[in-house]
Amino acid sequence: MTKLTSNFISEVIKTLGVLMVIVALGLFIDSKYVAENIFKHAQWINNVLVTLVFGVLYYQATSRTREQLLYALVIAIVGEYLFSIVFGMYTYRLGNIPHYVPPGHAIVFVLVYYFSRKPKIKANRKKIEQLCAYLIIPFSLFFLFFYKDVFGFICTILVFYWLRKYPTERMFYLTMYCVVAILELIGTSFECWKWPVIAFNTFDFLPSANPPAGISLFYFGLDRATVSIYKRRHKETWKRFKRIQSIAVLSK
Repeated sequence: MTKLTSNFISEVIKTLGVLMVIVALGLFIDSKYVAENIFKHAQWINNVLVTLVFGVLYYQATSRTREQLLYALVIAIVGEYLFSIVFGMYTYRLGNIPHYVPPGHAIVFVLVYYFSRKPKIKANRKKIEQLCAYLIIPFSLFFLFFYKDVFGFICTILVFYWLRKYPTERMFYLTMYCVVAILELIGTSFECWKWPVIAFNTFDFLPSANPPAGISLFYFGLDRATVSIYKRRHKETWKRFKRIQSIAVLSK
């Protein structure tokens, strides 16, 4: 294995690898299996662990990332109550909003962000975008044909259409799609939450899988809102960042 390959794998492990361990362990603790066979009230353990992970990431982050973590946390709280409790888009195992979920959203956001900012990852941006697309397209088609996931397929189409507006952020969002797909598959398999058979449990013309394939589209709302708030609070800093980003893209 070359040093370049080794460094690339190391950067993936330090970001997405850590994230997948957190997701798998946390959702297993909150699973129906654990509740019925090991410890009935295990959810509080996950609440504590995820809060600690959030605290560590917040402590280690730069001032800019700390600010965005807090925005992501607040937006996630509002979004969870709106989509789960008010709209009935999905339902958690205990019918509540687990305390670990909002900071969990923020953790996903920041670790995917860290992944997208790693030097070796940025150097392979196009290849990663292509790999994600090659995974996403058959994944969404499989759910459409075998699970009648019209809702998820439409969400996937909207993801690719929406990303036309954000070419410099395409790798971040395509990676987020893949991460969210894995997260959702784990969470629904462990029966931590469940999606209804039609979108929002309301629209009969939009059959849905459990989970819908392209549901990351709604996660993007959290990401965009987080960035949007930061942009409005730090207009000059954001303009400098975009200029640097544009130069980097043109130089490739």
